[in-house]
Order: sequence, then C-alpha cells, then structure tokens
Amino acid sequence: MSKSLLILCSLVFASLLFQTKLNAADQPNILFIFIDDMGWKDTGFMGSDFYETPNLDKLASQGMIFTDAYSCAANCAPARACLLSGQYTPRHEMYNVGTTARGKAQHRKLKHIPGTDTLDPKIKTWAHQLQKAGYQTATMGKWHLSNDPIPYGFHLNIGGTHSGGPPNGYYPPHRNVPGLQDAPKDEYVTERLSDEAIKFIRANKDRPWALYLTHFAVHTPLNAKKDLVPKYNAKTPGDLHAHVAMATMIQSVDDGVGRIQKTLDELDLTDNTVVIFYSDNGGYGPATDMAPLKGYKGAYYEGGIREPFFVKWPGVVHPGSISHEPIIGVDLYPTLCDIAGASLPKNQAGDGLSLLPLLKSEKKTFGHRPLFWHFPAYLQSYGDIHNKEQRDPLFRSRPCGIVRVGDWKLHQYFEDGDLELYNLKADIGEANNLAESNPAKTQELLGILETWRKDINAPVPTEKNPQYDAKVEAAAIAASLAKGDGSKKKGKRKKSS
Repeated sequence: MSKSLLILCSLVFASLLFQTKLNAADQPNILFIFIDDMGWKDTGFMGSDFYETPNLDKLASQGMIFTDAYSCAANCAPARACLLSGQYTPRHEMYNVGTTARGKAQHRKLKHIPGTDTLDPKIKTWAHQLQKAGYQTATMGKWHLSNDPIPYGFHLNIGGTHSGGPPNGYYPPHRNVPGLQDAPKDEYVTERLSDEAIKFIRANKDRPWALYLTHFAVHTPLNAKKDLVPKYNAKTPGDLHAHVAMATMIQSVDDGVGRIQKTLDELDLTDNTVVIFYSDNGGYGPATDMAPLKGYKGAYYEGGIREPFFVKWPGVVHPGSISHEPIIGVDLYPTLCDIAGASLPKNQAGDGLSLLPLLKSEKKTFGHRPLFWHFPAYLQSYGDIHNKEQRDPLFRSRPCGIVRVGDWKLHQYFEDGDLELYNLKADIGEANNLAESNPAKTQELLGILETWRKDINAPVPTEKNPQYDAKVEAAAIAASLAKGDGSKKKGKRKKSS
C-alpha cells in the first residue's frame, strides 16, 4: 500500500471514528424506569414519610420533577398501551385489564365496551422508532400487552409476557418466563431485573441503547423482600405510610437503581444517559396512600392517575428544576423520539406533545391543553376501603370520561349523566363538586370532552344491562355503608413476617 493511500485510509478511519463519537453524543442512552402501581407520594422526593428511596431522590434532584404528571388510565394494561403507542385509549381500544365485565352483573346498569386485551401489532411503538434510529432496545419486567414484546420494537426481552403480575410472585420458580427460568431459589425478581439491566448496559456500552426497565414491583402480591423486613418492622410508622411489605418492595427498586447508576458511573456513561422515572397508575389502595389526593389505582380521581415523574438529562435539564405543567403518558412517545433523534411513524395518529421544550426550559407551559381519559367499563371495589376514595362502595370506577384543562377537571359518568367539576388548584383532593355552582365552566369542559370523543370516535356505552337489578344494587350499597366509613386510617401498621 502506498504512503498516500495509507494516509487517506487513516483519515477516513479517523473521520468515521469521529462521526461515531458524534452520533453517540447526539443519541444519548435512555434508561426508562417504569414502576407498577407506585402512587404519587410513594417516593421520598414526593413526600413519603416511611418508604425510602435515596437513589431515586438523588436522581430526581439532578433533573426536573413534574408535579402534575398523569397516566392515561387508572390501571395497568390501558396505561401501558397508551404509553407504547402514544395514543389515547379509543384509538388502540384497550380500556381495561382484560375484556370481560368487572364487578357483579346485578350492579352494572350498562353493558361495558369490552375493547381488546392485546396491543395491535400493526401499531409502531416508540421502541420501533428507536430501533430504526440505531438504538439497541430492551424491555425487562412487566409487559402485559401481548404474549411477546419482541415484535413491538425490542431486541431483548427479560420477563415480559401477557401476565399482569410477577411470575408466581417475587420469588422463584418463574416457569415459562423469558430469561427468568434459571432463577436461584432465594432470588428476588426485582433484584434480578436490576442485574439484567446492568448486563445489558455493559454489553452495549459502545453504542446507543434504550432500556425499558418496567419493574413488576410494586404490584400485588405484596411479597416482602425478606432481608429488609426486620428493618421496616422496627421503623416508626409514618403518618402517611406504614406498610412494611410495600416499603421493602420500594427499597428493592431503589437499591437496584443505585447499582445501575454505579455501573453508569463506572462505564463513564452517566453524562450521556437520560433517566426517566414514571409509574403506570395510582397506588394499591389497601397498602398505600396518595393523600392529599383522593383515590387510588382504578379510580379516576387524582390518586388513581397522577404519578411520580422526573427526567434527568445532564447538560440539558437544569438540576433541581420543577414543572407544574400537566403532562400525560402519550407525551412520552414524541419525547423519546426527540431525545433519540428518531422520526415519528408516518400515517399513524399520535396524541401527545414532546416534553423537550419543557425539559430545555424553552417553555414553561403548553397553555390550556386539554388532557383526556376514556373508560367505558367497570372496575370493582377493593372491598372495605371506599367511601372517601371512590365514588361509590361497589366500584372504583364506573363508565366515565374525564378532561382536565388548566386547573379545572370534569368527570362525566355515563350511567346517569352525573357531572363533577373540580378546581384542582384550590381543591386538589376533589372534595367540592362545583358542577352546579359553576354551570358555565361545567358546560365549557363538557363541550371540550364531547367534541374530543366525537373526533376520536370514542365508544360510549348506552345499552342497558339486562342483568342489572336496582334493588340488589341498593341493598349492596346499604350493606357496605353499614359496615362503617371504610376509609384508610393514616399510619395503620402492617407488619410482615
């Protein structure tokens, strides 16, 4: 080889190497930590007085915390379908966990809209778009949208199936669960998923990667991490939180986050990694509390849909920043694509806005953008905790539509046409229904909601359920109310063995 040709080859190689480094800088790694059933107040940075999350608290302090971040649904499957598709529920038609009617037939006035239990594989997810942009993609933990997440844009799947809960609980055996069949006897699945996350990061340290770490925690069953039980049994209960098993499950997530962050530091990837933290719906009512929010998982009051959320992006997001702008799950699709330099799919509807202008402090608000929820189904009550957290004793939610615009939020219930209007700035606990005292605002929001439903072709249940029995329903409500308030008592102790 001539000297001039050798020099030319060296220059080309140097150029390619420089371009590779440039592309890596332009395409930050993405660590998306998505927790199951973690409530708005279940972390230290959001105000828990019992659960411990020092690693998450540190990351949150280094990024932007969103106080008004919402899920698109009050329970798991539809929330996840919205997140992956970037579409509200009427577009992908996943409304509930499963398609069968929930609760007793004699208590349901209307026939529900069953929808589907599988995300249409024709939908291009944000994972597809990141793959096209050159990212190695992985999902680890709960999937819940089909039998296999791989066709939805992931190169690697650890633990993801159609199941909504952890495989046989948090301890082995995990039969027929991808990547978890070899789990040692005493291995805690949350800890294992963090180990797998570290393996994936190490294996892809020299190229852009996106990890969807979608923990089973803290979904039921409430299997405490055994070695942490003595610590929380001995800890003084908080006024807000006191559940020992839940505390161990939350700490296990946080401990794993700490180990992952240590790995990023070791590999010199911290400054080129975006960390997003989010939950799929409100906390599990019998074990945690979202106060001052009303509601919990399954209810469309704030406690069922408002989530802990932060984004850490070194060099882009100002550390210690806080946004009070209302955002929602469908916003993550365009945001992730913008972060990755990926394109949005052609000819596929999307309902969200990219959060980049907020993250870069180019904007503080999107204006009075409406946020929507559509739930044409039923979700039965937990049982003995209801009166102050849900609308009636029998159901966490009956068929309804919800809209938030600015500080105002309207509930519309399809069984009886009832309306509830709240000013969240003045009444975050949704205690004072202003629908009758402020008819102008009620009609304004109702018009926005009904127009949206028409535009998006959202099905509203209208067909009467022939099995409904008003007398049986009234008797059931009376019997439940006769048992007493049934509300959660703050600080109630729940020890684990």
